[in-house]
Amino acid sequence: MRKDKKQVIGDEIGDDQIKLFLAFEPVDKTSPSLHKLIKAYRGLRIDDFERFLVFFKEAGLDLDGKDEQGQTFVDLIKDQRNAAEYIELIENARG
Repeated sequence: MRKDKKQVIGDEIGDDQIKLFLAFEPVDKTSPSLHKLIKAYRGLRIDDFERFLVFFKEAGLDLDGKDEQGQTFVDLIKDQRNAAEYIELIENARG
């Protein structure tokens, strides 16, 4: 690959595909908001996750939803390798 070419992995996904992550519902007592964030975190690239957060907020969902142990999305991912980028996006989305 030439040095002036940026490597692109996967196809660009549209807003409708990103919005599909808003449809996921938990099967336990996890907050629906938290469940949607986790699914999006696992299934979207960082840029797409950032776009997802716009739709998430427009839907009136809670950035601080908790699981059965009282942990938030940030609590659950904070020890992971790329967590800092995602946590920054969450903080920015909070305003």
